[in-house]
Formats: sequence, C-alpha cells, structure tokens
Amino acid sequence: MSKRIQRVNQLIKKELGKILLREGNFPKETLVTLTRVETSVDLREAKVWISVFPENQTVEVTRGLKRRIYNLQQRINKTLKMRPVPKIKFLIETKSKEAARIEELLEKIKKSD
Repeated sequence: MSKRIQRVNQLIKKELGKILLREGNFPKETLVTLTRVETSVDLREAKVWISVFPENQTVEVTRGLKRRIYNLQQRINKTLKMRPVPKIKFLIETKSKEAARIEELLEKIKKSD
C-alpha cells in the first residue's frame, strides 16, 4: 500500500471520527469505534469498518449510519482538501470478534494447564 493511501486512510478515519463524536446520536451506553479504513487505489471508495459494543446494538447503529451516509459524505467532502474524495461505505468489523474468541480460548487453555 502506498504512503498516500495510508495517509488518506488515516485522514478519513480522523475526520469521520470527529464528526461522529460530535453528531453521533447513538443509543445510550453504546460504544462505536472506527477500527480501520481501507481506501481503493483509485481513491473512489473508502471502506470504513466499525465496531459496536454491546453487540446487540450493531444493527441499530448500522441502520442509523446508513440513513445519514449522504450527510456524512457531504461533511467529509467539505473537510478534506483533496480530489477525488472517496465515497464512504460502512462495514461491520468481524476481526475484533475473532480476536476476542481466540483470546478466550487461549485463557481457557492457560487455566487448564
């Protein structure tokens, strides 16, 4: 991955994080984390992975983000001083669940020894 793509990923994550922190409107006691951003090589699309805790709020949070995607995209377009500005697409992070499951299994193995 080129340095430019890495910088764009970091910039989108930072700016989108700021916007969601101020205007998130997520359900009470719900933690939403932007885990990573992957921008396509042609800078047309940016996949933004989110993690939601507690997990039973994932569907509600995802629906809310998808409803507001146009507004969020407009805010990003105004904030970023680059062209083209990648189109944002939200995805649910599954790697953190897998990592948590692996940690849980490792703890069980440690305790059984």
